[in-house]
Amino acid sequence: MSDPALVGVLEITLRTLKVSLSALSVAVCLGLPLGLWLGSRHFAGRRLLLSLVNAGMGAPPVVVGLLVALLLWRNHPLGSLGLMYTQGGMVLAQSIIALPLIIAISAAAIAALDETWSLQVQTLGIAGPYRLLLLLRELRTGLLSAVIAGLGSILSEVGAVMMVGGNIQGETRVLTTAILMHTQMGQFETAVGLATVLLGLMLLLSALLTLIQHRARA
Repeated sequence: MSDPALVGVLEITLRTLKVSLSALSVAVCLGLPLGLWLGSRHFAGRRLLLSLVNAGMGAPPVVVGLLVALLLWRNHPLGSLGLMYTQGGMVLAQSIIALPLIIAISAAAIAALDETWSLQVQTLGIAGPYRLLLLLRELRTGLLSAVIAGLGSILSEVGAVMMVGGNIQGETRVLTTAILMHTQMGQFETAVGLATVLLGLMLLLSALLTLIQHRARA
């Protein structure tokens, strides 16, 4: 690749990181508390909520993109925010895609916790924020699994970000949409190069989170 091409790949990669990590942060901040609450509470309608979350895990990303686009389109409910064809709109769509995964896995993690754990904590007189910190420490392996799954769904997504972001050069073009564009143009060498960068990025971030997970387990 020429120097301008390398600069272009670096720009797209950095934009991919920015959008993906922003979406992951939103999904984690919303999904972990919701998952912990859903997995630790027993109330009427809990099974229905879990069923909806599980259904959301299999929702086609392109359908999510369509729904977000309908919300963000001008003269539509959220059109006044001006997020259509912006990185903010892409973050919103990817957050929604990753959210059910993070909720479901974190809910399963706390549901698998030993039933005597709460009794043991009460016996030790631990309460308040210290109890929450102890709970997070106990569930750290499962919660990191939820984060890894959410990251994978975000980095691999193309349909929703194409619909909401528009693949605008210098603005909303990320690795997945660039790969799709070059493939459609028959520029397979460039598409393969970008795909290699995306795979490397995914492996690097996943390896980092896995390393943290293994250290926590140890």
